[in-house]
Amino acid sequence: MFIRRLASNLRRAIKGTGVERVWQQHLMICLALREDADWDTVRQRVGDCMGVAKFYLSYKVAAELDAVKELLRSELKTHQFDTFRITAHRSNKRFPIKSDAINREMGSFVEELTGAKVRLKGADLEVFIDVVNDGMLVYFDPIQGPGGMPVDSSGTTMALMSGGIDSPVAAWQMMRRGSRVKLVHFHSHPLVDSSSIEKAAELAEILTRYQYDAELFLVPFAGVQQRIIVEVPPPYRVVLYRRFMVRIAEALALQQGIAALVTGESLAQVASQTLENIAIVDAAAQMPILRPLIGSNKNDIVDIARQIGTFPISIIPDQDCCSLFVPRHPVTKGSPRVVDRLESLLPVDELVQDALEKVEIRQFAYSPR
Repeated sequence: MFIRRLASNLRRAIKGTGVERVWQQHLMICLALREDADWDTVRQRVGDCMGVAKFYLSYKVAAELDAVKELLRSELKTHQFDTFRITAHRSNKRFPIKSDAINREMGSFVEELTGAKVRLKGADLEVFIDVVNDGMLVYFDPIQGPGGMPVDSSGTTMALMSGGIDSPVAAWQMMRRGSRVKLVHFHSHPLVDSSSIEKAAELAEILTRYQYDAELFLVPFAGVQQRIIVEVPPPYRVVLYRRFMVRIAEALALQQGIAALVTGESLAQVASQTLENIAIVDAAAQMPILRPLIGSNKNDIVDIARQIGTFPISIIPDQDCCSLFVPRHPVTKGSPRVVDRLESLLPVDELVQDALEKVEIRQFAYSPR
């Protein structure tokens, strides 16, 4: 199932790049490129495909060592190296020359051709030779992919996504573990401008690079906040905001047949993300709340955001619902008893239902640039 799903995702990823065929060969997935294929684009698309551990641009020749030598005479001119290693593998065991013998013969050839020396560990260049049923594949140093699992191999989750740095990275991390991720964004429009909605839409579009389509649920949250502001003292407002977000997101998830929520929280990063407050927020939901960034440092999260392309959008200033009416000193160790008492003053079910009735859903599809 893993390989089939990965092959299917790769077909979507490389559409329109000049790849004419995708097929499975043993534990590899092979892509045949036309002569006019854009390798730089193929490289970027395959490098974004979840489940790809590493990949190569390989050259196929006849199952003869002389054919490999002829290829190397041409291709090694484009590489600069003082040391090298030959790694041969016989997927086709009927080929009469064993892997060690291939290594020795090709090593001697490259040494004589280039003057470079063999080094088995830490070589400047590694040449791979794979003997397959209908020829030989020759390729050089591997290109790292994201690894993980193919999207759609591990169910579907729903991620609460602000316009900030952390939550898009959390969604991406879940995609890398094979989950299809639906996105939910809470906004306070019209009490504030629509900038957070626009940012959420741009982030959703970027994330389609990794799962090829996306749904963004836009939830109006101003009504909930206005009631909380009237009834709840400032230190507890943020905790109650989060509990209502979780309730609403859980209701949306249940409507979609989704069994888990995802947030971008990192332990103790802000006041609402202490152990005590996380426990209070968790208590508002019945389904699991997954937090893939919980033990991550901010610098590490920023590095991933830069890598996946969300960082430039995330740092654009906006007016999001979490910055509206936020007190100077929010509670860091909330009391469940106090939270229960404060929520008893609010029409919880009515506020949740009212927000659900006003949800807007936007669809996004991967559009290569």
